[in-house]
Amino acid sequence: MPKTPEQWLEECSPAEKKGGVFKLFLGYAPGVGKTYTMLTEAIRRHTRGEDVVVGVVETHGRKTVADLVTKLEAVPRKTIEYKGALFEEMDVDAILARHPCVALVDELAHTNIEGSKHRKRYEDVLELLDAGIDVLSTMNIQHLESVTPTVQGVTGIQVRETVPDWVLQRVNEVVMIDLTPEALQNRMRRGDVYPQERVGRALENFFRETNLIALRELALRQVAQQVDLSLEQHRGEQADDRAPVAIRERIAVCISSNPAAQYLVARGARMAQAMNADLFVVYTDLGQDSSEANQRTLNANVQFAENVGASVVRLKGKSVAHAVAEFVNEKHITQVVFGRSATRGWKRYFYLSAIHQFLRDAPAVDVHIVTQEPG
Repeated sequence: MPKTPEQWLEECSPAEKKGGVFKLFLGYAPGVGKTYTMLTEAIRRHTRGEDVVVGVVETHGRKTVADLVTKLEAVPRKTIEYKGALFEEMDVDAILARHPCVALVDELAHTNIEGSKHRKRYEDVLELLDAGIDVLSTMNIQHLESVTPTVQGVTGIQVRETVPDWVLQRVNEVVMIDLTPEALQNRMRRGDVYPQERVGRALENFFRETNLIALRELALRQVAQQVDLSLEQHRGEQADDRAPVAIRERIAVCISSNPAAQYLVARGARMAQAMNADLFVVYTDLGQDSSEANQRTLNANVQFAENVGASVVRLKGKSVAHAVAEFVNEKHITQVVFGRSATRGWKRYFYLSAIHQFLRDAPAVDVHIVTQEPG
């Protein structure tokens, strides 16, 4: 049976510190140089005597990357037949049997073909780490699950392959591979990223300067948050007579079975990351979601919340306002996010009444009213 996120994280918690070292090269768009940088580091390590192998590297036809791959030992990929066609995927068991010191695993968000050992490549990576093998990997920021709604809003492109936020809790070191949008566009025009026949369309769509600037900012913020978390961990591990670390913010996002609640969760996750806050996703069961359809969408919302690293809490009560107010008081929540989707007629009246009741019953807390996108 596949391991749950909680089981993976329990095995690699800071208190345990077992398993391989996970280093992630993070970029904001294809072509910034993630794979190239990963390979050059791997070659330096190999030159110093470390046992390094290539598990999988995608060259995408780029000659400079292909040339670097030839300088390292590569574990042959596994061929899998699917719907009458042959596909090649990384052979996890072969790497485990070879047991190198370091394995290169490109494109962390990749979805494996049906019939592979694991559904997602990040699960392959976690098994290698669990076996004590260090892993170098790559990812673009748009594939981080909590970021995908923002990326779709900015670029209009739906990202289908994602990595749950909790996976990044296992990363020991994040390296930002940065490049100005202008320099990346110049690489595009030279044909260093895509073949020339694809360049014009790419520059008019995903690689527009406004898109690249927004994606670059998201990536820089993510790396800054990783640095903050690392600093806080070191402060916690070292005795220090100076002023203690400030108490963290605690954010609660209130959801229902409405599919649009995932937008609220993603918004709350970005707020929590920006403030290094604890994130809770709260569902109050009033008996209104007993139908099979509502249970299905509610479970999807809960799964999404867990994937972005939230602690999911189910409350019982006669009203959402009262139950959430009690939770806020008990858990010392500092910020609460409510969604606003019903804005007319009697629904608007009951919505506003519930908000006023919450404000009356809850302790001092910041309240965010977020307009939900259509589900």
